Amino acid sequence: MKQCLACGSAYPMPRRDCPACRAAPAIVDGFDAYAPDLAHAGGGFEVDCFAELAHREAANFWFRARNRLILWALGRYAPGFSSLLEIGCGTGFVLAGIAAHFPQARLAGSEIFTAGLAFAAQRLPGVDLMQMDARHIPFAEAFEVVGAFDVLEHIAEDEAVLGEIHRTLQPGGVLLLTVPQHAWLWSAADEYAHHQRRYGGREIGEKIRAAGFEVVRSTSFVTTLLPAMLLSRLGRKRDDIAANPRAELELHPVLNYAFERMLDLECTGIRLGLNYPVGGTRLVVARKPQSSSLHHR
Repeated sequence: MKQCLACGSAYPMPRRDCPACRAAPAIVDGFDAYAPDLAHAGGGFEVDCFAELAHREAANFWFRARNRLILWALGRYAPGFSSLLEIGCGTGFVLAGIAAHFPQARLAGSEIFTAGLAFAAQRLPGVDLMQMDARHIPFAEAFEVVGAFDVLEHIAEDEAVLGEIHRTLQPGGVLLLTVPQHAWLWSAADEYAHHQRRYGGREIGEKIRAAGFEVVRSTSFVTTLLPAMLLSRLGRKRDDIAANPRAELELHPVLNYAFERMLDLECTGIRLGLNYPVGGTRLVVARKPQSSSLHHR
């Protein structure tokens, strides 16, 4: 179901306008826009980075390994899912991987910046892409899976977003997310990326449970590369990163290959049931209880 952001009425998808109050999303840069005032200046991200990401993420070890982990988690914890919304889909790199591996699923992607959606549309013809503020999601019990991959850390009101995701999921639906981890890894790179926080290991799980979810799986990732992360971030100033924001994406091909193989080994451990205690990223899988519904809230 859609849920009108103006009057709160629920109505069937894919209708655009609310039958109760006739409110409808604006059109910004060719996309349905549910928060049009934020489409070009929503904060929380350097918009100019989308072009660089679109150019480099498909070859970067971290994006590639994270994608494989996400695809495995979807197959393991949401087998046969038929619908998925990715919040903060950026250039569409993750969603394109999901589309290729799960062609049966109805996919949708949202992004606060239409600049990112322009790249996503090139990768994802036919996928429903929309401009949206994750603090105000225009759906109710509409998707079997919601994904948010390195998104929550950009939003001050992360607990409000988790509550919105809970309402958006069908009862029994799955939340899959990744977030940066460990406050002691905080650096100028986080400041440049407009991160609000790096999560503590228990912090994100506590917030997810408070939103009404049951945590099914929680593990660190990028464990073997923690020493390299520390070395790369020590002493780097925000001005240095601003002068060359591509630095963390520009690796010698040999290092890039070696790092990807190391993360693949970590993924193998996760698939075998290992939950790593520390790591630059945390993967969490959570489920909305079957007893949860709009009628009980």
